[in-house]
Amino acid sequence: MKLRIGPNGVHLFDRISGLNVLLDELRPKEAVWSTSPRQVSIALTNVCDLHCKYCYAPKHKASLRGDQVLAWLKELDAEGCLGIGFGGGEPTLHPDFVDICKWVADETRLAVTFTTHGHRLTPQLVKRLKGSIHFARISVDGVGRTYEQQRGKQFTSLLRGMESIATLSPFGINVVVNERTVIELDAISELAQKVGASELLLLPQQETTTVANMDKVVGRALKDWVSNYCGKIRLAVSEAGASGLPTCDPFPDERGLQAYAHIDASGMLRTSSYSAIGENIGGAGVLAALNRLRNTFEIKRETQS
Repeated sequence: MKLRIGPNGVHLFDRISGLNVLLDELRPKEAVWSTSPRQVSIALTNVCDLHCKYCYAPKHKASLRGDQVLAWLKELDAEGCLGIGFGGGEPTLHPDFVDICKWVADETRLAVTFTTHGHRLTPQLVKRLKGSIHFARISVDGVGRTYEQQRGKQFTSLLRGMESIATLSPFGINVVVNERTVIELDAISELAQKVGASELLLLPQQETTTVANMDKVVGRALKDWVSNYCGKIRLAVSEAGASGLPTCDPFPDERGLQAYAHIDASGMLRTSSYSAIGENIGGAGVLAALNRLRNTFEIKRETQS
């Protein structure tokens, strides 16, 4: 099991089983805390063959080199990062996607996950990825016609993608919650159970250049749905949309860049995929960029106070 030290104790994690053990009786001194975020997401590419209005990914073309990614992840791995999530854009459109996943799985102790729209998950691709993926996520924004209107792809094609991902690794379903999908959460949770998903991740819609944040009416409907949920699939929610929902956080003192960071397809390190503030990683490496980003927010807090 991999060990991570933080303000809430000593965290042990097994990437194969997904088992987490927190020894919260132990409270190590700050000097020995792991310096990496617990989890890091990486947009391997901005390229995507879908055009969803609520997508946060930048629309300019950009992709990361595989050797860059591996070097950054070796740094993060050595400093206590537990898992990496590849996204985009659509990560399966990156020409080196399979190789990058294999490199990271073989050369680090990180859990390797990715998020996909599912339409490119051919049996051939899944076969090449086997053994390199510890968890996968597939985006399901509505069922039937709602999905097709929002994503511009056939729902039957998505179902084939879910059949493929179920043979690859444990997987979860993501849903962007907006006025279209909030009324279909029952149907989506039933679908998740039917296809063997282990998690339903709720992503309350965030503002982009083309859509607004999830409004208060949808927010109340989401809160009511979660409060009355009796399904068997585990629920999770993005930190950005968790306000007002009943959540359980085993790491209440591990916040901000201790918990999570995002690297975009241009090589900028950010606090999240939605953040406008970032640091170019460049030749100094990802940990140096992480320190610069932390200093930026520290200065900002001091200025505001």
